[in-house]
Amino acid sequence: MIYYTADLHLGEKSVMELCKRPFSTVEEMDETIISRWNETISKRDHVYIIGDVTSRLSDNSPVYLDRMNGIKHLIIGNHDRKNLAVPRFAEQFESIDEYLVIKDHQHKVVLFHYPIAEWQGYFMGYYHIYGHIHNSDHTANRFMPTLEKCYNAGMDLNGFRPRTLNELKAANSAK
Repeated sequence: MIYYTADLHLGEKSVMELCKRPFSTVEEMDETIISRWNETISKRDHVYIIGDVTSRLSDNSPVYLDRMNGIKHLIIGNHDRKNLAVPRFAEQFESIDEYLVIKDHQHKVVLFHYPIAEWQGYFMGYYHIYGHIHNSDHTANRFMPTLEKCYNAGMDLNGFRPRTLNELKAANSAK
């Protein structure tokens, strides 16, 4: 199976306040995310993390990902670049990309950390999965109309667990 997620921000107290995450402590948030991840993901599943895994790491920081199931792929977010210099972080990923087009069953999917108004294959039915905007439920605002086939994989909107493309589609159509 293929799953998607974004904006984990493991170990970051500030994201709890910014996004009004329902946890009392950073430890509770991290353990909930890890637990729900492992309930959802098998060791053979592929998970595309569409940016912002954790805050800036040092050589002795916990990486967290080593406790999480699946084959992990990173789409670099604005909080990941410096972490990639820490070997224990970078080695957790099967692949690391800025922008990636994959095939998920019969669908082509564009993965990029930021929501974009028009992506490669937009007029050919490709989907776009992104993160970055945390608990905003869609890209709709006064500058960018609601777009079809465009889904926020952010943890805050998806029960703090990775989701399949069909689950993201169903959650979006319920709004």
